[in-house]
Amino acid sequence: MNKKPYFFLFFFKYLWVQNNPAPMDNVCEEQVFNTIFRSNSKTIFNYIYYKFGNKEKAHDAVQEAFVKLWENCGKVTPEKAKSFVYKVANNISLNMIKAEKIRLNYAKNTNEGSSESPEFLLEEKEFQQKLENALGALPENQRTTFLLNRIDGKKYAEIAEMEGVSVKAIEKRMHLALKSLREKIDGI
Repeated sequence: MNKKPYFFLFFFKYLWVQNNPAPMDNVCEEQVFNTIFRSNSKTIFNYIYYKFGNKEKAHDAVQEAFVKLWENCGKVTPEKAKSFVYKVANNISLNMIKAEKIRLNYAKNTNEGSSESPEFLLEEKEFQQKLENALGALPENQRTTFLLNRIDGKKYAEIAEMEGVSVKAIEKRMHLALKSLREKIDGI
């Protein structure tokens, strides 16, 4: 029997596989997982941070969410990975809040050693406090929408996808948040 045709068949199959790699449709593949992580981790961190107000806990929630994704990589398709990680990170953060019963704390910017006048620094501190109080008084969904849009620069459609609501709902939340902030803070 002639072995030449089998060799050529094997050789052409090898060349085809090298030039046409298998589609990456499995989150368990390191390259796919890394791509999902790189494209979503910062956005998920910002989402969790804006929603719950604690950087360390947001980092922990994001890391734990991606660990859960890795542990369940065979069950989650790449198309569903983003929403899976958002949901897991959100649930982890909610559990942290319930377990520790903490209140939202926003990071304060201090201007130590600033060359600004004491009056300016006092006014700035008072305004910062008014802003923090006004943001803290907003319902969670309005605060999250406001911060994602104004601080993170997310479009309404992106926020709607993250929150699992319609764009109209996000527009309404933003309207109510701005209205409330205008009422509570003079000069906005």
